[in-house]
Amino acid sequence: MSNLVQLPSNLLPSDASPEWMNKADNAWQLTAATLVGLQSVPGLIILYGGAVKKKWAVNSAFMSLYAFACVFFCWVIWGYRMSFGDKLFPFWGKPAVALDEVYLFKPAFLGAFPNATMVYFQCVFAAITLILIAGALLGRMNFYAWMLFVPLWLTFSYTFTAFSIWSTNGFLSKMGIIDYSGGYVIHLSSGVAGFTAAYWVGPRLNKDRERFPPNNILLMLAGAGLLWMGWTGFNGGDPYTVSMDASLAVLNTHACTATSLLTWVILDVIFFRKPSVIGAVQGMITGLVCITPAAGVVQGWAALIMGVFSGSIPWFTMMVIHKRSKLLQKVDDTMAVLHTHAIAGSLGGILTGLFAEPRLNYLFYGNYNKYVGLFYGFQSNLVKNGVRQILIQLLGILFVVFVNVISTSLICLLIRFVVPLRMSEEDMEIGDEAAHGEEAYAIWGQGDKLENSSSKYGSSLYDDVEAGATKNKRGGQLEMM
Repeated sequence: MSNLVQLPSNLLPSDASPEWMNKADNAWQLTAATLVGLQSVPGLIILYGGAVKKKWAVNSAFMSLYAFACVFFCWVIWGYRMSFGDKLFPFWGKPAVALDEVYLFKPAFLGAFPNATMVYFQCVFAAITLILIAGALLGRMNFYAWMLFVPLWLTFSYTFTAFSIWSTNGFLSKMGIIDYSGGYVIHLSSGVAGFTAAYWVGPRLNKDRERFPPNNILLMLAGAGLLWMGWTGFNGGDPYTVSMDASLAVLNTHACTATSLLTWVILDVIFFRKPSVIGAVQGMITGLVCITPAAGVVQGWAALIMGVFSGSIPWFTMMVIHKRSKLLQKVDDTMAVLHTHAIAGSLGGILTGLFAEPRLNYLFYGNYNKYVGLFYGFQSNLVKNGVRQILIQLLGILFVVFVNVISTSLICLLIRFVVPLRMSEEDMEIGDEAAHGEEAYAIWGQGDKLENSSSKYGSSLYDDVEAGATKNKRGGQLEMM
C-alpha cells in the first residue's frame, strides 16, 4: 500500500467528474462538436451567402442560420432520443426529451463522457445535414415552407437513418454497416433529400438558372476553409475517445481532401483549359464527403486512392452526365448536392467496403473479424466476410435512398397544403428584399461586374454551380466525349 502513488488533485474523481468519465475524452468531444458547429455557423452561412447571386445572399445565409437553431430546439426535445434512445422499431427510437439533469449526467451510449456531451455532438451533425439540403433549394424556396420543412424532415427522415445506422440498436448497425462519421447518415441523406426536395419545389427563374454568378468568391472561400478545417472535428470526434484512431481519421481526412481537390482542378485544366477556384471547392467537398464513412478504418494509401476517385467520378457525373441528361437537368439543384454529397457519399460507402482494414475496424468497433473490407477478405482468407461487408454497404445505400425519396416527397406534399413551396415569380425577381426586407450589400446591381460588359478572358467556368462548365477559355462550346 505504501508504494501507491496518489493521483494529482485535478485527476481525482468528484461529484462533477465521476470515475467513469474521462476528462480528456470529454474535452476533445466538446471541442470536436464545436468544430462541427463552426462548419455551419458561420461556415456554410458565409459559403452559401457568397456563392449565390447578390439578391439571394441574405436568404441563403438565413436558411442556414434558421436550420441550425430549429434543429437544436427539436433535437433536445425529441430528436436525439428518437435517433439514439430506446428502440421503438428496428429503424426508429422512442421520442423523449433530453433535458433532464438525471439523464444528461448519465454515461452516453458510447464513450467515457456524459449524455450531455453526446447530445451536443450529435446535434451539430443533424444540423449540418439540414443545411446541406438547403444548398439544393437556394434561390427560390419559400422561407415559410423551409420553416416547416426543417423540423418535419429532422423528425421523419433523419432520425430513421441515424437510428438504423448509428444507434447500437439499429438494424443496419447490428448487421455491421461501416459509416465512420456520416457518409450515409449525413451526406447521402442530404444529397438525395436535397435533390428530391428540389424536384418538388421547382426551379429558379430561367435567367437565374442560366446565369447565377457568386457575389463574393473570397467570402465563399472563407466558408469553404471553415468547412475543411472543421472536418477535423467531424471525423476526428467519432471514435469518441482521444486515440490513435482519431489521429488517423484526421490525417486521412485531409489527405483525401487535398488529393480530391487537386484531381478536380487537373481535370478542369485538361478539359476546360482554365483552373477554377469554384471547381476546386467542389473537389474539396467531394473529398471530405467520400472519406467520411471510412476515415479511421482505412490506411493512408487508401485515403489517397479515395481522393482520386472522389475528385474524378463526381466531376464526371456533374460535368458530363448531368449536362447530357434531360432528367437531371429538369431538377434545379442549385449547389449540385446530388453530385457533391449523394454521389460522393455513395462512392465513399462502396470504397469503404473495399478498403476497410480489419485491424483498424477492431480499434474502432472492438470486433476484429466482423468488419472486413473485400480486398482484405481476399488477402486473409475471409472472402465471405468481405463479400458480406460490400453487400451491407450497398444495402445501406439503397435504404438511405429509399427512406429519403419517400419521406422527403411526403413532407413536401404535406407542406404544399399549408404554404407554397416556391416563392412567387415576382418575389424571385427581387430576392432578399421581397423575402426579408433586407439586402446584403448597399451597392447597385447583382455584384457581377461583367453583367453588362464583356471581357477577353471570359467568365468563370462555374457561374452556375449546378450547371457546371460549358465553355472553354475562348468562349466556344466544348464537346466532351
